[in-house]
Amino acid sequence: MQLDHDQLRQLLALLGDSDIQELKLEGDDFRLEVRRNLPAPATVTMVQAPAGPPPQAPGPAVPVGTPPGPSAPPPPAASVRSDLQAVTAPMVGTFYRSSAPGEPPFVKVGSRISAGQPVCILEAMKLMNELECEFSGEVVEILVENGTPVEFGQVLMRIKAG
Repeated sequence: MQLDHDQLRQLLALLGDSDIQELKLEGDDFRLEVRRNLPAPATVTMVQAPAGPPPQAPGPAVPVGTPPGPSAPPPPAASVRSDLQAVTAPMVGTFYRSSAPGEPPFVKVGSRISAGQPVCILEAMKLMNELECEFSGEVVEILVENGTPVEFGQVLMRIKAG
């Protein structure tokens, strides 16, 4: 497989218009990895493969992102109070309220939290990512059930600032 600069630009333009967070592509003499965690800018790394024996055939394909076609937007939130701040998912993944099964949750409704405190874990591609709150306050709502898949930008919980 060969990939010239024009094809690379086209691929990056298509990825920029999609919600795909990570893509890995390998050819005979190159490896391309694109990772992004919106709203940060995309990161592109292209590594020249060393000369040597050809790589083994890859294993089964793993779907990346969401399947093509129309997808239903997240349901609209019922009247959102203006004094609440939303904690949203920075990536697609699985929401977990605690660090391990049987462990107490990071936060509960009514918990006081401070900026930088972990509030949940989002699992993406078998990586556990602690999500830290960006502001202090009191947890008023937790909108996602433990073990539920979440979409990028989905509101996970609401915090009353203070």
